[in-house]
Amino acid sequence: MMESKTVILDPLPKSAADVMPAGTPQQTAAYAVAALVRYTEDAEAGVAMLDKLLGPRPVSNFGKQQLRDQLRGKEYTARSYFDGTSPDNNYTPRLPYSVTVSETPYSYQNENYAQLWIRSGGADNPRPVTMRLKPSTGEWYLWEYAGLLAGIRIPAQDDPWK
Repeated sequence: MMESKTVILDPLPKSAADVMPAGTPQQTAAYAVAALVRYTEDAEAGVAMLDKLLGPRPVSNFGKQQLRDQLRGKEYTARSYFDGTSPDNNYTPRLPYSVTVSETPYSYQNENYAQLWIRSGGADNPRPVTMRLKPSTGEWYLWEYAGLLAGIRIPAQDDPWK
């Protein structure tokens, strides 16, 4: 059974100054979604946001290539994690922006780590994102987010069969 928490992003973070590792893993996960959306608008700003959320492990060159490969031409993938999005509405989120983050009974089985799940409006199953706790500060950092880059259904406006 999944337990969910909705995080409101109002206003939507647009720069590294607007995000920080948070006191809850759900908040950091929502910031990660905002960073991916920002990446689709301005790659440099999005990477700077991810770097801040990743803490002492900034985005690697491989990570930057993965972002380019997975999101180029598929900007809607990042937006699909906002509540209210679907292929039928071309992944247009409800306002204020919100992200629902879920946990399972196994989310905290590894000490100082949290594997959470975020539903995409264009996928059948939620996607994993992992946070890591820095015990000395109580801050949750982004640890693994590649699951958020996986492909989803294309928007209705791009679907030749619609």
